[in-house]
Amino acid sequence: MTERNDRIPSVVTDPKDFAEVLERLNKIDEKVEFVHSEIAQRIGKKVGRDIGILYGAVVGILIFLVYLSIKPWLFG
Repeated sequence: MTERNDRIPSVVTDPKDFAEVLERLNKIDEKVEFVHSEIAQRIGKKVGRDIGILYGAVVGILIFLVYLSIKPWLFG
């Protein structure tokens, strides 16, 4: 008498219950996707702000360097 443990268990469910569970799972999935997109948007805003600060600093330094190089010519 050999027992087979590799069988896939099968369960018969009511289609109405199955549809209800699928509907609840879809609602949960929508909520998870919404939260994930909100988190990604906040991260994107932070990265954009940091890049803007960096570009502003670089442009400010370049303008300052150009001013220092032109200053002797302007004021003799």
